[in-house]
Amino acid sequence: MVVIESSDPIQAAEQIEGLHENHDIAKQLREVADRLAEQQANLFRVRAYRSAAQTIAHLPSPVRQILKNEGVAGLVALPTIGHSIANLIESTLRTGKMPLLDRLRGQNDAEHSFATLDGIGPQLSHRIHEQLHLETLAELREAANDGRLQKVPGLGPKRIEAIRNCLAYQDVGDRPIEASGGDVFEAVAIEELLEIDRDYRERAKDGTLPRIKLSDQDLQTEVWLPVMHTERDGRHYTAMYSNTAHALVHHATHDWVIIYRDDANAHGRWTVITSQFGNLNGLRIVLGREEDCLEHYRRDIYHHREAGHPPHPEFPTQWDEEVGRNGLRG
Repeated sequence: MVVIESSDPIQAAEQIEGLHENHDIAKQLREVADRLAEQQANLFRVRAYRSAAQTIAHLPSPVRQILKNEGVAGLVALPTIGHSIANLIESTLRTGKMPLLDRLRGQNDAEHSFATLDGIGPQLSHRIHEQLHLETLAELREAANDGRLQKVPGLGPKRIEAIRNCLAYQDVGDRPIEASGGDVFEAVAIEELLEIDRDYRERAKDGTLPRIKLSDQDLQTEVWLPVMHTERDGRHYTAMYSNTAHALVHHATHDWVIIYRDDANAHGRWTVITSQFGNLNGLRIVLGREEDCLEHYRRDIYHHREAGHPPHPEFPTQWDEEVGRNGLRG
C-alpha cells in the first residue's frame, strides 16, 4: 500500500502521477525481460530485468524524484538496480523512450532522442549516431565531456558546450546527470569483439538464431533480423546485423554487425565491418579500433608461424607497415 506523503492537493497529484510513471517503467522493464527470454538470452539477465521491474513497481516514491535529488547514483542504490539498468531508467525518464526495449523490438530511435536537444537537428543527430555509435543521452553526455564529439563533422566547441549544458541540467533540476559505469569502448579486448562477430555471423548463416521483426515504417518489405545474446565472463552482449539507412545505402546489411554491451557494470556499442583498404582489406575490423585490429592480426600471423602453421588464407603473406598504418579506415 502506497501512502501519499503530502496533504497539498497539487503535490499529492504530482506524487500519484509519479507513481503511475513508476508502473509504466516497470511494465517496460518486464517487457525487456520477456523479449530477452524469447530471444534466448541468459536466464540471469532475464531475471535481473524482472527483479528491477519489481523494485520500481513497489517504490513508495516516484523514481523521477530519486533521480532529481540523487542522480543516477540514487538509482543504483536501489535494490536490484545496477549501473546499466539505472542508465536505462534515466534515459527513459528524460526522453520517454527505453533504448534497449526499442532495440529488442527491432526499432532504432537513438537519432530521434538526440534530435530533441537544442542545437542538434536530424542530420547532425544522424552523423553523431553513425560515427560514435551512441545509444542514450547519458552516453552522449559522456562523449561531450571526454572529447569524442569533437570528431563529428559540424560540431564546433560552442555547439558542444551548448549540448553539454543542455544535457547537464535537462529534466533533473540543478543537479548534473551522474556519469555511467565508465567508457567500455577501449576496455573490451578486440579479440572478444571479433569472436562475438564471428559467432554471430556463423549462427546467422546456419539459421540457428531467433529472429526479430524490424519495426521501421520506412521499410517497404517485412524484414526479420537474426539476433544473438551471449555472455563472456559476466559481460552480456547482443549482436545483430545493422539495419540503419546508412547500411542499406551501402548494401552492407549482411556485413555490418552491431554489438551492444548491456550488463550491470557497463554498456557500449561497436560496429564490426569488413575492411576495404590496406593490409586489413577483406578482414573484419571494429570501427574506431582499427589499430587494435591491426595489432591483433599481426599477433595472429606471428603465432601461426611460430607454431609451424601457415597463417589464415585471407591474411596477407607479407605485412606492409606503411600501408597498414595509412589504409585502415574501412
